[in-house]
Amino acid sequence: MKTFEENWTAWLDGQLTGKELAEFEAALPDISTAELEKQDALKLGAFLREQIGARAMANGEFFQHQLREEIEREARAATPAAIARPARETWWSIGRLAWTGAASLGIFFICTFFVLREKSVPGQSAYLTQIINARVDPAVSPNASISIFESKEDKVTVVWVNGLQSLPSEYAAQ
Repeated sequence: MKTFEENWTAWLDGQLTGKELAEFEAALPDISTAELEKQDALKLGAFLREQIGARAMANGEFFQHQLREEIEREARAATPAAIARPARETWWSIGRLAWTGAASLGIFFICTFFVLREKSVPGQSAYLTQIINARVDPAVSPNASISIFESKEDKVTVVWVNGLQSLPSEYAAQ
């Protein structure tokens, strides 16, 4: 069942016929007022169609020119020479990316080998040998003692000197 608004619009457009038309007009409170409104709506519709018509295209030649160019472009693309010609390849093709990546990795490994290669540790340094072989002069520091702690896995040697008042000048770091 249609709503009143749907029936009203159909009545204004002249689409109600037969039984529907009779029922709708019987449901109207004042048929003469409704007929006046229908006439006003039809006048308004005619006025709007007259005033707001489809605007003529100002530059039809330009539109036709664009269509002609598009048709010619498609016709050129469909020629056998255009089909046989390979598409232009960009600079960063897959092959060039692969070669660039391989070269970059090679340069990285070469730099890593020369820069970070580990030098062999020759054992104890000359300074440690001098300190270990040093004797504390009992006349200068009678209560002095030297303790040496070594850690081979951490490559650390700690020399602990207790009670030394001064280190003789011949043992100064060089």
